[in-house]
Amino acid sequence: MTPHELWNEYKQLNPTIGDEFDAWAFGVLPDELAQLVLEGTKTATASAYDLYSIEQEPIPEAGSYDVVLDSQGQAVCIIETTKISVVPFSQVSADHAYKEGEGDRSLAYWRQVHEDLFTQWLAEAGITFTEDSKVVLEEFRLVYPC
Repeated sequence: MTPHELWNEYKQLNPTIGDEFDAWAFGVLPDELAQLVLEGTKTATASAYDLYSIEQEPIPEAGSYDVVLDSQGQAVCIIETTKISVVPFSQVSADHAYKEGEGDRSLAYWRQVHEDLFTQWLAEAGITFTEDSKVVLEEFRLVYPC
């Protein structure tokens, strides 16, 4: 199903959402991570703050809706952002790592995976990753299908 088709389906249930939405896939394992959202295991994500300004994109806002895509660009589900915070990488909590639902859900696992990703992605943009690099922490809830 295309993102627009899923959005229009959901709009029948929630006509107040309007026509504007973002559609995106999770990191390097979009199918696996989207499945974790559908299962209710993944209720959070994180992104490198500096990439938003480089890509001239606003950081997500609480109350916004997004269509989550699979690796083929097909719509999997719709989420609503419930909380946004920006913290240095070194201050990401074990609670947030657990909500991301990946690996063994530990902070150590989260740090290892995200340090590698952020180092690579920031380097591609000409920025050096450090423990003080800002991270956008996003919490969300699955709204469709639910």
